[in-house]
Amino acid sequence: MTDPMLRVLVAEDQALLREGLVRLLGDLGFDVVAEAADADELLVAVHEHVPDVVVVDVQMPPDLTDDGIRAALKIRAELPGVGVLVLSQFLEENYALDLIGEDASGVGYLLKDRVSDAAALADAIRRVAAGGSALDPEVVGRMVTRKRRDSRLDSLTTREREVLALMAEGKSNPGIGAALGVTPAAVEKHVTGIFQKLDIGHEHSEHRRVMAVLARLRAG
Repeated sequence: MTDPMLRVLVAEDQALLREGLVRLLGDLGFDVVAEAADADELLVAVHEHVPDVVVVDVQMPPDLTDDGIRAALKIRAELPGVGVLVLSQFLEENYALDLIGEDASGVGYLLKDRVSDAAALADAIRRVAAGGSALDPEVVGRMVTRKRRDSRLDSLTTREREVLALMAEGKSNPGIGAALGVTPAAVEKHVTGIFQKLDIGHEHSEHRRVMAVLARLRAG
């Protein structure tokens, strides 16, 4: 169970989903300090409560387009200490890249299907609150697949592509090892190979690793 003092603001226009999410987060030990049903309410509430993390839907009133993403970008610009976790029903990697911008710290992008996995949702909120990143594996997988036209990505082995996707999710070497059932030493070897093949610096900082990977995917 997470720290009960971790404060979360939930922004979702569908009342039943919002209420369910609030209840779930409360059961997980988070302190839901406010709710918002549209992007305008969200921006007012986030400045009033300054939570640790904002959980926000992509599509919200008033326009019901990408209002949630635009509000999230504004929050990241105006309140950089507030983590932002976007929930989306769309498998759209461009939204994730726009949200991350030039800094992967304190940001997450998950498909709404992940809400049914309470442990994954709680882990994502904790990571974002701590200044880490949490990117949906399906979104990362699509980015990797689309960019494989780049010869450097084609040079990666199947295992290296798996490690690359997990790196871009923000996982540490031990976390990658646990997910793939290999040792941290084996993961380090794969990470080194990835950096060499993609011609990016070998950075130990989690956020720099994520940004290096995403920079290469953008350039692909």
